[in-house]
Amino acid sequence: MISMLVTGGCGFIGSNFVRYILEHEPEVHVTNLDALTYAGNPANLADLNGHPRYRFLHADITDGPAVRQAVKGAHSLIHFAAESHVDRSIQDSGPFIRTNVVGTQILLDAARAGGVERFVQVSTDEVYGSLGATGHFTEETPLAPNSPYSASKAAADLLVRSYVHTFGLPALITRCSNNYGPYQFPEKLIPLFISNLLRDEPVPVYGDGQNVRDWIHVRDHCSGIHAVWKRGRVGEVYNLGGHSERTNLQLTEALLSALGKPRSLIRYVPDRPGHDRRYAIDCSKAERELGWRPTVVFEDGLRETIAWYRANGDWIASIRTGEYLKYYERQYRSLSAEARS
Repeated sequence: MISMLVTGGCGFIGSNFVRYILEHEPEVHVTNLDALTYAGNPANLADLNGHPRYRFLHADITDGPAVRQAVKGAHSLIHFAAESHVDRSIQDSGPFIRTNVVGTQILLDAARAGGVERFVQVSTDEVYGSLGATGHFTEETPLAPNSPYSASKAAADLLVRSYVHTFGLPALITRCSNNYGPYQFPEKLIPLFISNLLRDEPVPVYGDGQNVRDWIHVRDHCSGIHAVWKRGRVGEVYNLGGHSERTNLQLTEALLSALGKPRSLIRYVPDRPGHDRRYAIDCSKAERELGWRPTVVFEDGLRETIAWYRANGDWIASIRTGEYLKYYERQYRSLSAEARS
């Protein structure tokens, strides 16, 4: 038996990974430690209640005693827990520093004290900053974060690196491009736009809509983390991407087409402060060293994702209330006013 502690397992990527690892590793027992913040939804894993190799632990990664207790006996630690939305980090960076930096430091200390044999830090390509019209991020690209969110993740990555170098902690880092798929909280572009369009509501496109992102299906991301956990070299960084660059406007138009909605639902809104222009991932190192590669064709994955949100209207409705609506009002005031008129 292998004991694996997953932090943030009730979030979007974490919940998909918990399912993935239970399906692909029959000897692994998973403990999911999650603080259940706004984006940590226990409904994401409700179907695993009673599973013999899964247990849930309600705790915050900034709670040192709780973390040390959870880490005891764990062979591996896969660290997803994070505040992850750029727009929210612009509104208030405090939670990002507490969770992403201090929380990671507490986990590292607990992993070191508890003798964890494999620590995987799940990070983001946003730590590299912004690209021009050409080129790709490699693992050697200098860190140049441009938002409070990406700065907090870069700080966490550097802490992980320091614990490998100073203490010999057997840790690795993954940096992934934009994810999409089931169970994603509808503040991010794809689930936000799908949920709005299903209600015939306008969708907010920042600036001129020409910002470029590389998209990867969450299932491919999970398989990449799995490969890094099993075969990655300690101390190394592995980029994981989907080979699917799209401008935000191209993606918006693809969603409109797939849902049969008119282009008149596009609303251009003032650009995000410091908005990175382009991300693109070179994941050849992971492909070469780990035998991993993305397999989900973007168009197929997008259709599958739309179908999931269509079939899970209750899940969306349970989120589009209370704090979510207050956040949406703050972030997209003009659209909120339009919806009320």
